Amino acid sequence: MNVKSLVVLAVTFAGLIAALPASAQNAAAKATAPKAWTLPRTLDGQPDFQGVWSNNNATPLQRPKSLAGRAKLTDDEVAALRRKAKEYFDTGGDAEFGDTVFEAVWSAVQSGDSKPHKKDEKGFDGDTGDYNTAWIAERVWDNRTSLITDPADGRMPAMTEAAKQKVAAAATGLTRKYPRGPEDRGLSERCITYGSPRILAGYDSYYEIAQNKNWVAITSEQIHDVRMIPLDGSPHPPAAIQEWQGDPRGHWDGDTLVVDTTNYKPGAFMNSSAKLHTVEKYRRTGANVLEYEITIDDPETWVRPWTLMIPLRATQEMMYEYACHEGNIGLAGILKGARMQEAAEAAKK
Repeated sequence: MNVKSLVVLAVTFAGLIAALPASAQNAAAKATAPKAWTLPRTLDGQPDFQGVWSNNNATPLQRPKSLAGRAKLTDDEVAALRRKAKEYFDTGGDAEFGDTVFEAVWSAVQSGDSKPHKKDEKGFDGDTGDYNTAWIAERVWDNRTSLITDPADGRMPAMTEAAKQKVAAAATGLTRKYPRGPEDRGLSERCITYGSPRILAGYDSYYEIAQNKNWVAITSEQIHDVRMIPLDGSPHPPAAIQEWQGDPRGHWDGDTLVVDTTNYKPGAFMNSSAKLHTVEKYRRTGANVLEYEITIDDPETWVRPWTLMIPLRATQEMMYEYACHEGNIGLAGILKGARMQEAAEAAKK
């Protein structure tokens, strides 16, 4: 069939549609329109959150000071960030973690820097060979300038004076020239836990949810911690019982899963105390998005509560074994290296 015949056929078809009654035209339009999304439900009637969800967001936890007063970027600015991110991170160069992902790319866009990260540049953990971009997932860029939604400035509230002193004291062990023992290293380095809630993006930041009428289980990719959340309305245990993941208790508020967690060990989240209390809200807003909102309340650590929201995205990728140190031999190597360095220094004296 030649081009002229195709044109005649298209015009004829358009004429036939126009000649149809309005009801028939509406039916034809509905037949071709995408189906509206319907919240899936389990056999028990609960919203179905099951599956694997990823947090590969590039949005920083805190709004950069250079963007003070701007809750959102323009679409053109986001497009520029995506292009620059590919230029920076698709080259096998330095990896970035935390808020530095956004800050590095935003700074490059503003300055017009066209030089990608180089493998020999010092970035994260540069003294020991560095992580490169092969270790992190491709980031998802959107218009928000901070995960924090409250306070309105998109930044964490100030720490209390007591918390500042505690942080300074704790840093003594972690910044000691040579660790004396395992206790001088962090919990994650010792393969104990990454704590809760987990908000790190782009690096083993996947979560698998399973649920039934009475329980919701959330497995973190890192160290494969599993949070078992009862939905039976039972109370928290006495305050003396503390866990790294805290004691979560869940209930449904309409189609939103609300998880109230107390009984944390000190240091379970950032520099938190045993007074840490979190309220998490999970709600599906589309086929591929699970909004994860967290309110942090710890009067011994921050001067006021604060809230952030992470859009988790559905993925068909699987969560694989997180072997940590493969029997924790990494920590043994760290301590052995420390003793060797001490001996070398002593021999020089």
